[in-house]
Amino acid sequence: MINMIQAIIMGLLQGITELFPISSLGHSVILPKLFGWGLDQKAPEFLNFLIATHLATAIVLFFFFLRDWIEIAKGLGRSIRDRKIAPSDTYAKLGWLLVVGSVPAGIIGLVLEKPIRNLFGSPLIAAVFLVVNGLVLFGAERLRTRDSRRAAAHATTATASDAEIANLPWKRALAIGTAQAAALIPGISRSGSSMAGGLLSGLNNENAARFSFLLATPIIGAAAVLKLPDLFTPAMADERGVFLVGALCAAVAAWFATKFLLRFFETRTLTPFAIYSVVGGVVYFVLMLVMG
Repeated sequence: MINMIQAIIMGLLQGITELFPISSLGHSVILPKLFGWGLDQKAPEFLNFLIATHLATAIVLFFFFLRDWIEIAKGLGRSIRDRKIAPSDTYAKLGWLLVVGSVPAGIIGLVLEKPIRNLFGSPLIAAVFLVVNGLVLFGAERLRTRDSRRAAAHATTATASDAEIANLPWKRALAIGTAQAAALIPGISRSGSSMAGGLLSGLNNENAARFSFLLATPIIGAAAVLKLPDLFTPAMADERGVFLVGALCAAVAAWFATKFLLRFFETRTLTPFAIYSVVGGVVYFVLMLVMG
């Protein structure tokens, strides 16, 4: 059973690490072990707590980008009504790119989520894949900077960013969505994978982060909503107060994390998160070995 203090810490942790490219699932596996909490991470209570915090994060992302989602909904409606996507219709193009990008992660998640998490759900393996996550971020930044054609100027407004993202070919949106599915492995970051894919598709860091957050919203939200009935079973009645506190903490952390990262990536790169992932993964691995 998760107590109130653990719920606060885990909620804040989830809200930050879901959006920072350092793997929320990896930290959810590693840190309870590191803190010696003795939580059963395969127990229904723990999994339902994660559902609650993920749903809170998705809701925050939706409202943070509410104006975008309204315009995207209008754009999708126009394209369906007209049976075509107008070349100048930024939000219709962006909407369909998000649909295309959501398909592979949704399918892979439904089919392989349980087998992957059962196979890789140990703190030691999560630490190893945290190192892998860092190497992926390093590699994406290095490959991007080697190609001068991808050194595009940063957009100065949300509308300009959306217009640049909307010019992505649909095959690249599909590839970014597929990369997102790697986050089923604890230690691999959802936002990190999709940001890396965005960089390699020609987006700058700011727009890669923006597309990653937009793409994450339906994926995280749908996955949480599908499992939402589990939170309302009679067996969970005594846990709902703790879950609510954890979800509120995740929501607050996610709001500030999103705001920080969008500003951070206006001038910075993924490199600091790559360094943390590699160094942190090695340190966590050693600590797990020492703790037994």
